[in-house]
Amino acid sequence: MHTVALAVAGGKSMLEVAIAHDVFGMHRSGLADPWYDFVVCASAGARIGGWFQVSTPYGLDRVITADTVIVPWSHDVEQPPPADLVDAVRAAHEAGARIASICTGAFVLAAAGLLDGRRATTHWMHAELLARRHPRVQVDPDVLYIDHGDVLTSAGKAAGLDVCLHLVRTDHGSAVANALSRRLVVPPHRAGGQAQFIPAPVPSTVDGGLGALLGWVTERLDEPLTVTDMARAARMSERTLTRRFRAATGTTPLQWLLTQRVHRAQELLETTDLGVEQVAARTGLGTAATLRRHFHRAVGVPPDAYRRSFHGGSRPAA
Repeated sequence: MHTVALAVAGGKSMLEVAIAHDVFGMHRSGLADPWYDFVVCASAGARIGGWFQVSTPYGLDRVITADTVIVPWSHDVEQPPPADLVDAVRAAHEAGARIASICTGAFVLAAAGLLDGRRATTHWMHAELLARRHPRVQVDPDVLYIDHGDVLTSAGKAAGLDVCLHLVRTDHGSAVANALSRRLVVPPHRAGGQAQFIPAPVPSTVDGGLGALLGWVTERLDEPLTVTDMARAARMSERTLTRRFRAATGTTPLQWLLTQRVHRAQELLETTDLGVEQVAARTGLGTAATLRRHFHRAVGVPPDAYRRSFHGGSRPAA
């Protein structure tokens, strides 16, 4: 059974701890059997949220024997991370464990030397401090999570759930991760390269005639749509469409369209056995070469590699 150790040294936030427990610590034999052996490992006297004392039989020495170690928000980032936590995480990695951080847990991984020469992320509010304190780390504040295989870092609290689901998807496949997402009532997959936030937030309802347009476009992703086509469907000029689109979504009509096509390609690669040429045709990207170029740029891996990682088993090419 794969052991997941949550390495807690204390901290103000309880959400990251709860996220890891809900994903790995709940009984999920209906999804995969065996599931995970989840253990909470804590420094002596560790408290979370400033008042909740961690009661666990496992000290940080148990971290060293785990298969996966998750380091949540663990300390005031203005201060160096606890030395015992840093030592335990470093020793676990040297023993072959997979190490993942949530939010400012990245500061622990950086202090342990696991991020030197690598891209890493953390909450965007603390990215500048991480880069300044650890100049050998290539800090990227604009993504949800980054996976190097043996080391993963994620952004703010909600991105911690994304990276945990990503780990489940890596271990058990797309079908299991999607089923777990439905139980948690969250989106099944947000690509790690997705932005942490959009400067102009997307409103809960898209007005100005765009709501109907977005639905109209998503039903026609296999068609060679242009801004002219979209403006005609919205019954407005191209200039007006572009202005209203950017105000409502934070991006341009064509960039939004491309993003939807890549997302549809991800779904088809995960859930069907369609060839790359067929996926390109069904997503309006035309050719396999075009699909590979845009997919690699957006997701970070080529379509074939993505399918090998996330395909949930053989499915009919319906």
